[in-house]
Amino acid sequence: MNQFEWYQNLEKPSFAPPAYLFGIVWGILYPIIFISFGYIGYLYFKKRIPIGVVLPFIINLVANLLFSPIQFVLRNNILAAVDVTIVVISLVWAITKIYPYSKWVAYAQIPYLVWGLFAAILQYSVVYLNNF
Repeated sequence: MNQFEWYQNLEKPSFAPPAYLFGIVWGILYPIIFISFGYIGYLYFKKRIPIGVVLPFIINLVANLLFSPIQFVLRNNILAAVDVTIVVISLVWAITKIYPYSKWVAYAQIPYLVWGLFAAILQYSVVYLNNF
């Protein structure tokens, strides 16, 4: 059984979206993340923002990239729940740190934050329903 079949066989809450929706949402969010996080890198290298403003974006990016391997390769729902929590917390931290420097970057993270909160609730529900 491959990793996606494994996930499909898990108990999920009634509000879990169909699998194809994840691709659509991430297809919208990743360009926003790429552009806004890229702009953060640009500001940092131009010495317009300190490393303390960049740090939560780096943590967020690493946690975001680790989620799928944790969830689908390691098949560890609890660790995936911890990871998605780090994604949400680091994103809130990033938004508050960047707001004084670039309001558009802060506002651009709102759809990502909403999806992250939904993903966290979904992941916590999967953990609960599968007795992990």
